[in-house]
Amino acid sequence: MGTAGSSALARLGLPAPPGPRWLGVAALGLAAVALGAVTWRRARPGRRRRLQQVGTVSELWIYPVKSCKGVSVDAAECTALGLRSGHLRDRFWLVIKEDGHMVTGRQEPRLVLVSITSEDDRLILRAPGMDQLVLPTKLHSSNKVHDCRVFGLDIQGRDCGDEAAQWFTNFLQTDAFRLVQFEKNMKGRVANEMLPFLDQNYQVAYPDCSPVLILSEASLADLNTRMEKKVKMNNFRPNIVVTGCNAFEEDTWDELLIGNVEMKKILACPRCIMTTVDPDTGVIDRKEPLETLKSYRLCDPSEKSINKSAPLFGIYYLVEKIGSLKVGDPVYQMVQ
Repeated sequence: MGTAGSSALARLGLPAPPGPRWLGVAALGLAAVALGAVTWRRARPGRRRRLQQVGTVSELWIYPVKSCKGVSVDAAECTALGLRSGHLRDRFWLVIKEDGHMVTGRQEPRLVLVSITSEDDRLILRAPGMDQLVLPTKLHSSNKVHDCRVFGLDIQGRDCGDEAAQWFTNFLQTDAFRLVQFEKNMKGRVANEMLPFLDQNYQVAYPDCSPVLILSEASLADLNTRMEKKVKMNNFRPNIVVTGCNAFEEDTWDELLIGNVEMKKILACPRCIMTTVDPDTGVIDRKEPLETLKSYRLCDPSEKSINKSAPLFGIYYLVEKIGSLKVGDPVYQMVQ
């Protein structure tokens, strides 16, 4: 397991505040906790789980273009490939070099300055000093399909056209770039190829290694008590933010029910230099908050062959039962 884990994490580039809109529903969620756990029968025959509320959803985020700004949504569908709201799909678009290799904020930190909005069947991309870019969400079948490389694995993407390529090339000004889109009929990257030490077969498009990343507000608050310069939730790019729990309590959540979506823990998220990109300026620090996290969030020695020196912050989940979820939903842990 050690060799497989090390190579998988190497491919990932690793050395080894709540809004007012949900305060009312959060209060109702806490009241539900006081009423105690409830018992709930899952769809699968013969399995019964006790539901214990462990928190409440305070934020939902979709990151349509990998490493670009996220889009905050009030509700989302949760598919096997991650969150979706209308035409917004999580990490379904990717910037690549002309040879097909992925480009992320690790190499081009100014990508985090690109914002995305959705209007009808179009995405609108904006960036400092640039005219807006309008992208159709349905590409013509004559657009070229590229063979891409994401963390050392092959995956396809349909080219978004010369205008999009020139837009990213002009904005980043370091190389020639193209933008590609993942399509549902394409084969995703498979879990047991990304993380061979795990016995899983789910697929993802362009996320690092799972469809869903969950992080709690309390964990971020705990980190910021140790930081001279505070960091934001955006530094860590979670899909689901949870309030109403203790710091790092999410480390203990194996199976969750949110809305009617069932999720299963894959592993803790090993953090890399992407967390050191300032989401407001696009400047990469390469040190903080990574160094502070390393001072108290390293893995158990038994897992060092997998995570090496990467600190753990947030939890990756796979989707066991698709459905919908929204801000204000209780987060239930499913226990025996």
